[in-house]
Amino acid sequence: MQQQQTITRRKRSPSAAISASLLLLFCLVCARPSSAKGSGVDAMCMVQEHNALRAEIGAPKLRWSKALARQAATWATTLKKSDCAMRHSRGTLGENLYWASARMTTAKNKTRSAPQAITEKDVAAAWASEKAWYSRATNSCNAPPGKSCGHYTQMVWAKTKEIGCAKAVCDDNSQIWVCNYAPAGNFVGQRPY
Repeated sequence: MQQQQTITRRKRSPSAAISASLLLLFCLVCARPSSAKGSGVDAMCMVQEHNALRAEIGAPKLRWSKALARQAATWATTLKKSDCAMRHSRGTLGENLYWASARMTTAKNKTRSAPQAITEKDVAAAWASEKAWYSRATNSCNAPPGKSCGHYTQMVWAKTKEIGCAKAVCDDNSQIWVCNYAPAGNFVGQRPY
């Protein structure tokens, strides 16, 4: 006995196909490593990663600020000059830092270093991973020793409107990434959203 299945297909509009193609292209672009030797961060990718996380909790979308990116670049350069030490600028902006060691390779008994292929998605995902430790119900963080929830809460701080980021590659090929946020978040006793 043969069974037949009827498959109903909806006709797709050309705009839906174009939208799907653009989304795929965008995802591929954001998944590629940034130029580790350059000082730039792909603004579109970094904003998209933040806004995807913010959409999960209903926070308004962020927009890119060239002024915040310039300030982040200035601070990243300052940190580069001090061996990429993880040190906050202590300014009035919100700030997230990310550090990545160099990639080490050995060939012919010689060890060489090169910058890792770090993407905006990698950086944002590292900060967003702190979500697992944050409790909105109690507005508290249950992070392991030496860890925090502050990167995550700054990313989703509802009153923050703008972001600007930069990175620097240090002499040892490690990287320092800096993102600035305005208005700043992470006020003690206040919920991020």
